[in-house]
Amino acid sequence: MSGLDDRHPITLPDKPALEGLEEKWNTRWQAAGTYRFDRSRARADVYAIDTPPPTVSGSLHVGHVFSYTHTDVIARFQRMRGKAVFYPMGWDDNGLPTERRVQNYYGVRCDPSLPYDPGFQPPEKPGKQAIPVSRPNFIDLCNRLTAEDEKAFEDLWRHLGLSVDWSMTYATIDRRSQRVSQAAFLHLLKRGIAYQLEAPTLWDVDFRTAVAQAELEDRSGPKSTNLLAFAGIATFRKVGTSRLRIS
Repeated sequence: MSGLDDRHPITLPDKPALEGLEEKWNTRWQAAGTYRFDRSRARADVYAIDTPPPTVSGSLHVGHVFSYTHTDVIARFQRMRGKAVFYPMGWDDNGLPTERRVQNYYGVRCDPSLPYDPGFQPPEKPGKQAIPVSRPNFIDLCNRLTAEDEKAFEDLWRHLGLSVDWSMTYATIDRRSQRVSQAAFLHLLKRGIAYQLEAPTLWDVDFRTAVAQAELEDRSGPKSTNLLAFAGIATFRKVGTSRLRIS
């Protein structure tokens, strides 16, 4: 048969082994820059994938694999069409979800009135009462835990063989992202697009401040069903709800 070299016959093992294949090919893809974005290509030749970075303060589950597999199929298809695919990976490690995870994981709470303790080490297991720490100490713990969570996420994506450009990895808490976000806001402000607006929000009636969804806690308790009657053209219509509260 043409194309075959009799001097180097192909030998197939009786029982193919998968051990080591992932590490072998991941290393080769990384060294060859197989999925590296080519900045020299013209804009018309670029296919950019803007995926919202996953929140690393959450737990990994099969939904992550399912959704990012869809994106990776599109990225590979566009490469086969000759496009230069811009496909970075980022980590969303900023905001209240990260703060909540650090509080629960280490058993601490941020107290801005306390001074920085350079020798502070969190307990091995969180206690029933949260330990107050200074704001700089709390930020240090946020950076420490997010770095561990990001590593777990990256290990999963590499294990799956996602075709992202790992040389362009970013995090929403890093300095570069902060500068880009601030520059974008100033740009919008200069154009008159940034504005203030009164809008509905979640409100804490005791502390008289707005709260985020991450700060809410679901609790079971007694409720009552209320039937509201609305007058129609020929009859009344009743709507049942358990959310009506009159004080």
